[in-house]
Amino acid sequence: MGFFKEFKEFAVKGNMMDMAIGIIIGASFNKVIDVLVKKVLMPPLSLMSDGINLEDKKIILRESNIDTSGTVLAEEVAIQYGALLEAFIDFLVIGITVFLVVKAMNRLRDKSHDTKNKTVKTPKDIELLTNLNELMQEQNKLLKTKTNSK
Repeated sequence: MGFFKEFKEFAVKGNMMDMAIGIIIGASFNKVIDVLVKKVLMPPLSLMSDGINLEDKKIILRESNIDTSGTVLAEEVAIQYGALLEAFIDFLVIGITVFLVVKAMNRLRDKSHDTKNKTVKTPKDIELLTNLNELMQEQNKLLKTKTNSK
């Protein structure tokens, strides 16, 4: 019973919905990056390298064996390092893109946490904490003046 109760709390708190939305956006983002790498970045790289297609690059360990009638007797065995290189390029593009998005989000968050900046609405909790901080500073000043005057 404890497992179901924990799952219910997890789902009700919104964590499950946030995670589902993140997974859906991540899957769509992956498709965009895949097209960006394969259809936008790789063709110019292929052109600069005299038409070499990275995806076709491989180290053949065993050639395919075909008989005279064209029937494949043994499949080719190869290490396809070109596909690995493309995956690394995908990873690099995704990493840089995520870094830029997180950097922009952090900049917006920092602006919203600055209570003096009126161009961005400050969250209520930050506003309340700032007010409390100002009141405590004012109270400390009053206490210091009282102790110094004695």
